[in-house]
Amino acid sequence: MFKKEFNAGAKTKVKSSVQRGIRSKVVETYPALSSVLDDIIPKKSQLDIVKLPDRVSLYTLNGHPLFFQHMDDALLPTLRLVHQYPSCFRRVRVDRGAIPHVLAGASLMAPGLTSQGGRLPPAEEELREGDVVVVEAEGKREACLVGVLSMGTEEMKVKKKGAAVENGHFVGDGLWKLRLD
Repeated sequence: MFKKEFNAGAKTKVKSSVQRGIRSKVVETYPALSSVLDDIIPKKSQLDIVKLPDRVSLYTLNGHPLFFQHMDDALLPTLRLVHQYPSCFRRVRVDRGAIPHVLAGASLMAPGLTSQGGRLPPAEEELREGDVVVVEAEGKREACLVGVLSMGTEEMKVKKKGAAVENGHFVGDGLWKLRLD
């Protein structure tokens, strides 16, 4: 989504009613963030919305990007937020062979998750198509990708081929390099 560097567009303040809606949507989508939500988006703080290319909205607080959203799709956290609160998001792991492709902006394919170095959640914690997921790289400490699943994890285990995660935001992309000074 953000393969190339870009300039941020207009920046406007978010109404308090919209900000309350964003807070409730964040808790609904990421229940584990509810305990730290006041640290991420304090109630009396002022969120800003920054317009990005391709109809993407970036929600920022004091110049720090928090979440982004393409049109009316799900709110996705930025990798910087994921790195601050790593245990609050659903995760999968990709094997070493797929890391260079992911960091070049390619969609994550199922073989990278189903091979020996990859890791999918067990059946009782199945992730469904359309769920937001954080992708860790085998042998690395930090997450390298935030995206949306193109197929459920149980389907991936059966098929073992095809696109698994739509590329949203990865380390080194335009959003990663964006400065809002």
